[in-house]
Amino acid sequence: MSSQSSPQHVLVLNCGSSSLKFAILDATTSEEIISGLAERLGSSSPSVKYKYLGKKQLIELAPNQAHSAAIDTLVSLINEHHLAENLIAVGHRVVHGGEHFTKSVLIDDDVIKGITQAATLAPLHGHANLLGIAAAQASFKGLPQVAVFDTAFHQTMGNVAYLYALPYKLYTDYGVRRYGFHGSSHYYVAGQTAALLNQPIEQSNFISAHLGNGCSVCAIKNGKSVDTSMGLTPLEGLIMGTRSGDIDPGLFNFLTTQLNYDAQQIDDLLNQQSGLLGISELSNDCRTIEEAAVAGNEKAILALEMFCYRLAKQIAAFMVPLQRLDALIFTGGIGENSDIIRGKVITQLSYLGLDCDSTANLAARFGTPGVISSNNAKTKAVVMPTNEEWIIALDAASIAQEL
Repeated sequence: MSSQSSPQHVLVLNCGSSSLKFAILDATTSEEIISGLAERLGSSSPSVKYKYLGKKQLIELAPNQAHSAAIDTLVSLINEHHLAENLIAVGHRVVHGGEHFTKSVLIDDDVIKGITQAATLAPLHGHANLLGIAAAQASFKGLPQVAVFDTAFHQTMGNVAYLYALPYKLYTDYGVRRYGFHGSSHYYVAGQTAALLNQPIEQSNFISAHLGNGCSVCAIKNGKSVDTSMGLTPLEGLIMGTRSGDIDPGLFNFLTTQLNYDAQQIDDLLNQQSGLLGISELSNDCRTIEEAAVAGNEKAILALEMFCYRLAKQIAAFMVPLQRLDALIFTGGIGENSDIIRGKVITQLSYLGLDCDSTANLAARFGTPGVISSNNAKTKAVVMPTNEEWIIALDAASIAQEL
């Protein structure tokens, strides 16, 4: 194994149902060597966009080509730019680990079986993750393959937080429970915020709000997840870009009996047509909605108000397990860049000792971390850019070094 001073590059793969996000990171310095996104995989116009040495490039794939073609293209890029010699591992983001996995693991046949079983709980994500693993194993046979799970950080939740009030055998026989997601992001920003505030993570109580097209809130007590807003699937909880978040389960009966929806139509409605998109009838992109709201669009204004209200209400609820709050953390694409949403949410939570310094709030965007509350605030509000790829690279490198 290379010495600590030698480059230790990890290929990080984040495989979605029709996309593949990739990056090579140096696990000793966090330097990004190459990064890119293969998107619209399996469609009539798939492509690979990547950035190397500061230059952005686009490669168009043949119609209907999917994950294996994207991996092949990535392998060609790695060989073309002589990036293979320092690779020590491949790290895979795996969305659902169920109860099988409480930490990152070296992928073997048993791990594949466990991921396959958990994939039934998140079929869209799980099967895509398995495709990415299989393609990477075929292309990088000499490298350790490591699975890093979105759900692992939340395995410290107690049963009062993760169980549903359903017949208990649905949990024992089928694993129906709350798992939570965005675990790597919540874990990363909590550690970075503790360092920013110069306090031990083991003595820190945070609420982390990961806000992007997918959104979740996590209650972190003494550095550990004790509750989170997402559940069995990434649909539960907050209003998101196209996802409804929490709804009355009785809606299912209404949609099937009164409107003749089938199961797939309901799934599409709740996951693809709802959230900010459904309310605004404009877009799932928060920037577009904010621009329309400023221009006076009533549905855009309503979408933002609902988004912030639901978020503030969820943050307030997590004071029950925490009791004491040291900082509220905003992260993810919306959390890091929307001063409008941060300001609205903080105003609604002023009774928790939060306030917002308008100058600091405006300055905190485009990857800039910082405290956005005043010096007099009892509870800090913090913007902390997330870096899930870095966590995956660190875990993969650590496991590879133990072999």
